Amino acid sequence: MAAWLLAWGAFAASAAAGAGAGPAFAAAVVVGAAVAATAQGRWRRLLAGAGFPLSALALGALPGMPGWAWLAAAVPLALAYPMKAWRDAPFFPTPADALQGLDGVVALPPGARVLDAGCGLGHGLAALHRLWPAARCEGVEWSAPLAWLAARRCRFARVRRGDMWAGSWAGVDLLYVFQRPESMDRVAARADAEMAPGSWLVSLEFPIAGREALARVGVPGGRPVWVYRVGQSGNSSSNLRPRRR
Repeated sequence: MAAWLLAWGAFAASAAAGAGAGPAFAAAVVVGAAVAATAQGRWRRLLAGAGFPLSALALGALPGMPGWAWLAAAVPLALAYPMKAWRDAPFFPTPADALQGLDGVVALPPGARVLDAGCGLGHGLAALHRLWPAARCEGVEWSAPLAWLAARRCRFARVRRGDMWAGSWAGVDLLYVFQRPESMDRVAARADAEMAPGSWLVSLEFPIAGREALARVGVPGGRPVWVYRVGQSGNSSSNLRPRRR
């Protein structure tokens, strides 16, 4: 929002100063791109930087479009990803190689139950399945369209549409989440209350505040992967490195 608003402000200021449409457009793109460059993650930078030029081009191509048409265009997005899902986490898929090295820390037996809470389109499920092909992968997703698509993309997994906070986590051997910092205390509290001691909690990018991780893995330059053992407070710093196999 900052990138979009500042870009439109730069466009309006340039136009008011007498600049032509071309220079004003260029100035706004530069401002928006500069703000977008400070965002973390490729998708965030793309969304932030592309907002002004796309909206400006759409307005220029459809100058007579009524205001309500923009609201109507947002309806499919709201249906695909409702507000309840946004409160848990924005939609950012798990990168394909994000969990690389996790199987060097976590040992799961065949048939272990692995749950991706908030699985989106199933990118996290696919990454988990690559590490443990013999595990029983499950996913839960609030958005009905995303859950439907994930079930078809990940036919090796059992995907259901539902609230990740409503179902029980009892019997889950490894819980995987890619949520938001504000959600992590709630995730940890539920894991401690419902999952068996010694089971695994894995969080992409966001750690649990005040709790020492058993390990941190991930590809160089990528998002960190925080590994916790339910029922344990963590170990010494010497154990924060993944074991090599």
